[in-house]
Amino acid sequence: MEPEIYPLGDAAVSVQLGSGIDPKTHRQVQALAAYFERHPFPGLIEIVPAFVTVTVFYDPLKLRDPVTWESCRVRDGSGFRSPYEMIRGIIKRAAANLDHTFESASNVVRIPVCYGGELGPDLNSVAEYHGLTPEEVIEIHSSQDYLVYMIGFAPGFPYLGGLSERIATPRRGTPRLQIEAGTVGIGGNQTGIYPISTPGGWQLIGRTPLPLFRPDDSSPSLLKAGDIVRFQPIGLKQFEEWKEDST
Repeated sequence: MEPEIYPLGDAAVSVQLGSGIDPKTHRQVQALAAYFERHPFPGLIEIVPAFVTVTVFYDPLKLRDPVTWESCRVRDGSGFRSPYEMIRGIIKRAAANLDHTFESASNVVRIPVCYGGELGPDLNSVAEYHGLTPEEVIEIHSSQDYLVYMIGFAPGFPYLGGLSERIATPRRGTPRLQIEAGTVGIGGNQTGIYPISTPGGWQLIGRTPLPLFRPDDSSPSLLKAGDIVRFQPIGLKQFEEWKEDST
């Protein structure tokens, strides 16, 4: 589809590349984000990819056309282009030059998870909802490869696609006021991991001892869009040992 471009205030635009969450749209989002990482234009501040959009933050006062190097005021004095008009032109030109077969290099990240018990208080409820045993839910959840579509909601929170419909479960009617960092949850047809202690309404089925958000690290988020996540079931003793080694 033709990308839809619309302003977000006077220093950002959102580029919509699809209407649904799917691998094809994800590749287009990653391709556009990668294009601007390789070919930044004067005035570019930040690129933020999401499920179906790429948000481009820019400085209107520093904005320059990367081809003509003109500012918004045309050099021959013939007129004035608004920063929004210029950024639209830059984005449309970039979108026309995208490699639509783009495949980002995916890192496979194994995430150990201790399922059930106090660490996964909703595991039994998820199992009952689907007429499964808790062990079957664990087997299904840990046998999938999950694509990180985006990082959002909280620092380092990965939205993972690929959850089996057999265990897709609606969010809780009443959100919890506090969920511990590392907790793995199911919300509808997605699964994710709470990287910090925060309120939330997902069904909690386990917890990982790995820190997903490391504020003092040069790369604070353990995961990034395009990564592949594989969950590895571990016991409570392993969880406690791993947790101790990670602190």
